Amino acid sequence: MADTTPPRTEATRTEVIRTGPIRYATAERFARPRPVPDGDPLPTRGEICPQPPSRLDFVMGAPRDTHPQGEDCLNLAIATPARDAGARPVFVWLHGGGFSTGAGLMDWYDGGVLAAEGDVVVVSVNYRLGALGYLCLDGVSEGNLGLYDQVEALRWVRKHIAGYGGDPADVTLIGQSAGGISIRLLMELPEARGLFRRAVLQSAPLEITARPREESFALGKVFADALGTDPRTAEVPAILAAQSETAAFHLRTAGRRMEPAFIPVEGVPPIPPPGTPLGESVRGLDVLYGWNADDMTVFLGAGEDPAVRTREVYEGPLTRYGERLARAGARVHSYRIDWRPAGSPLGATHCLELPLLFGTRDAWRTAPMLGETPWEEIDRLGRALRSAWLTFARTGTPGDLPAPLTGGPAPGTS
Repeated sequence: MADTTPPRTEATRTEVIRTGPIRYATAERFARPRPVPDGDPLPTRGEICPQPPSRLDFVMGAPRDTHPQGEDCLNLAIATPARDAGARPVFVWLHGGGFSTGAGLMDWYDGGVLAAEGDVVVVSVNYRLGALGYLCLDGVSEGNLGLYDQVEALRWVRKHIAGYGGDPADVTLIGQSAGGISIRLLMELPEARGLFRRAVLQSAPLEITARPREESFALGKVFADALGTDPRTAEVPAILAAQSETAAFHLRTAGRRMEPAFIPVEGVPPIPPPGTPLGESVRGLDVLYGWNADDMTVFLGAGEDPAVRTREVYEGPLTRYGERLARAGARVHSYRIDWRPAGSPLGATHCLELPLLFGTRDAWRTAPMLGETPWEEIDRLGRALRSAWLTFARTGTPGDLPAPLTGGPAPGTS
């Protein structure tokens, strides 16, 4: 564990302490995570979960930082204004990447600017991905291990974050894409109840939240056949190669381009069975959800209209879920990002809100989705978005968002 100061760019308004990587749990391959005992003597190398290159490098750019990959990856990083008794609001960040790529430790998700501007604590979490996190195969893996990891990280925050200047009773979860899907599931898990009080779902494609167990098990068999050896002892490169073969098979047979081969599994703990009504687990939660106006420009098939597909994949499912949440007693707000950076053919595309919320100029300066936009404009819009998220964390409402950011009470709520 290491502390680093000062912040890395002029975008941070005041000094913050960056602490991490910190191991929050350990896990044997295909086993549930175990909490790390207090005073854990084992050093961490800051590994991230083994993964292939991201399919969105052409949108976000290749990451400018590198991290060792390995299975000792249940780590998190913290940005805090001070390690004191400040009892600040806490943000816990769950990254996207289709349950296959990404890591909370990446510079893209550095929380220093958010921590400094808002006097909050930001925690960025790694969790298991791909087959290591979501394989469903009898006798090998029950599935949903990545979700168990996230619950364990939240338990670590509850127990330890006061030592980093945070209030363990004032936690807001933020997740984008697959991270947003994870939050949608965490809101309904009995194991996660009471571990957070607010949630932000950014561009979560809820139509692919989870897959029936029978279909997940069939894909697990495809993976095992492609691997050709015991998954419990196979080398990591072989696992990644079998993941790739399974993904290609799933695309050929199911034809669902956005849906990864390995995602959460319905009806397998800790996910409640399909059709379980929302109830006490979401009652009283503050929830903010939204999407980018052109989210689907990076996922289009031939002849598809990005506006139509964005409504089908993002706006419609998110809005319907927001209505369900409101009926179950949650307080719900929505937003939409209409910003289309100059010089970018992608418009208000998937992931565009990320540099507004996290990271630094250096982390994002090669992102194609930002086009020719000067960092000063990105930072101006980022201040507005960060202010809204910070207001939400403190009050349960994001307040008014200036164009090209729009928001308000969710449809069907008051």
